[in-house]
Amino acid sequence: MATSCIFCKIIKGEIPSFKLFESERVFAFLDIQPLSLGHALVIPKHHGAKLADIPDEQLAEIMPVAKKIAVATGSKDYNILQNNGRIAHQIVDHVHFHVIPKPNQEEGLGITWPAQETNMDKLKEYFNEVKAKM
Repeated sequence: MATSCIFCKIIKGEIPSFKLFESERVFAFLDIQPLSLGHALVIPKHHGAKLADIPDEQLAEIMPVAKKIAVATGSKDYNILQNNGRIAHQIVDHVHFHVIPKPNQEEGLGITWPAQETNMDKLKEYFNEVKAKM
């Protein structure tokens, strides 16, 4: 854990939280600046700024916990979001997953999806590059 990380301090109990779940590897709590009622954060206890910094075994429980929270809030519609880096809207440098109930058009996550036209030849070339690295 990082000594100056706000989420690490929450995990250690140095900063109070509305803890929803805790296990050996995962901690979940309500967001204090929610986009809607029930907005929660699910975080690995292993400190890392970006998803690629977290060992796979430390991530294994994240989605099942996010699912439990979504079900517990009674949300019919919701978003699960994880950002990596400032340009991608990450504010806290500790990997975290948002569970954001979407009760109506005004509350919850609001996004646009600026889809682009696809050049299939370029996409195939890119596909081959990425697949080779998998």
